[in-house]
Amino acid sequence: MATRRVDVHHHFVPDFYRQALESNGGDPSGWSVPDWSLEKDIAFNEEQNTTFTFLSITAPGAGILPIAEQPAFCRRANVYASEIRRAHPQNYGFFASIPSLLDPAAAHAEIAHALDELQADGVILYTRYGPGNHYLGHPDFRSTWALLNARAATVFVHPTHPVDTALVSPSLPQPMIDYPHETTRAAVDLITSGTVRSFPDVKVILSHAGGTLPYLAHRPAAMLPYLPSSTPAEGQSAKNVTEHFMEDARSFYFDTALSAGAHTLALLREFARPGHVLFGSDFPYAPEPAIVDMNERLEDYGARDEAFVRSICYGAAVRLFPRLVQVFSSAS
Repeated sequence: MATRRVDVHHHFVPDFYRQALESNGGDPSGWSVPDWSLEKDIAFNEEQNTTFTFLSITAPGAGILPIAEQPAFCRRANVYASEIRRAHPQNYGFFASIPSLLDPAAAHAEIAHALDELQADGVILYTRYGPGNHYLGHPDFRSTWALLNARAATVFVHPTHPVDTALVSPSLPQPMIDYPHETTRAAVDLITSGTVRSFPDVKVILSHAGGTLPYLAHRPAAMLPYLPSSTPAEGQSAKNVTEHFMEDARSFYFDTALSAGAHTLALLREFARPGHVLFGSDFPYAPEPAIVDMNERLEDYGARDEAFVRSICYGAAVRLFPRLVQVFSSAS
């Protein structure tokens, strides 16, 4: 059931980002930097029937640089991406790179510039910031969430390495196993900090099927009301706490990058809200044969639930990004 795809998890690697990584010891996650060009990107998308792509800079992004150098890097990355969008409006959009949330003035300035002047389709945030491992629900970040909420922005959350970059095994760079757990930690932090409930107009996309969140969500949901540190609102029962946690967990969007096995898709179909599962490839960081394998598995799942797979590949993205309606209607 070959169907066109909208890819929300797709990276670009301009030369200046590669140089920044190489000048600062390489990618702390242990992953190699892929060889990328726009020409290769277009060719791969054509091979995989990907008709529209949202570009983003993967982790560590600007975080590889000292905090004072991050605003200039992000501006350069966002201008670069906006030029691709301008040259290929029927095929590309982008999620803007943002300086560290530990520098809110710079972060807020770039959010405004990227959304207002460069027509970014959203922003990319990483799961944690700074040597203190401040996850996204940290109180210091509430002003940023308030700004994003006021704009009803789309936020693509991508995992990054923690301060401790120790590996489970020399053969397992952090993105293999640790990244999904990073996403889970960030998502649970967003829920338990009240960020999700306080800023409901932000649309948050979690990478890699939400890490392990769909699998583990009921574990913290069931236990939180009974922990000594739990402080339910006055009059709120343990059942309320559990139900609210699950509601918030299901409010996220989930991409399928490297997460399109049949068991994973079945869990997402059961867990996520309708229209909240989006296609992702993780190109060019994922090995191309692995992406092809995942795409084939996604297509095969269409024999079980064609409507679900079509929503993943295309329909859900059109509802989340209404401008795609015009993009595709003008292209047809």
